[in-house]
Amino acid sequence: MPQITVDHPAQLTDAFDRRGFALALHPLVVEIAGARLAACKTRFRTTEENVVGDEAAGPGVLHIEIALLAGRSEETKKQLATAAVELAGKFVAGTSVAGHVSAEVRDLDGSYAKV
Repeated sequence: MPQITVDHPAQLTDAFDRRGFALALHPLVVEIAGARLAACKTRFRTTEENVVGDEAAGPGVLHIEIALLAGRSEETKKQLATAAVELAGKFVAGTSVAGHVSAEVRDLDGSYAKV
């Protein structure tokens, strides 16, 4: 915990500083949600195709999902989601993804297990 997953379009692979984003996001998760830095884990998944509305082509969708153990307020989750979206724009060089960046902060349910 926290489990962070970032889906990003294939065309951003070279322009998106993924490691830099994760290393900047982790301290925000600690500050805003009270997580432990050593517990922050981020993985990145490349999406081959995204369709937004009726766009024939575009930069695609960059979506950040942050899953936390239950107990944070809705306000804390909203603050973290907003911070993650704002931060993402700083790590995508020379592209215009601003209209297609989203984040969701959710609770891990009782089925979560780790080793």
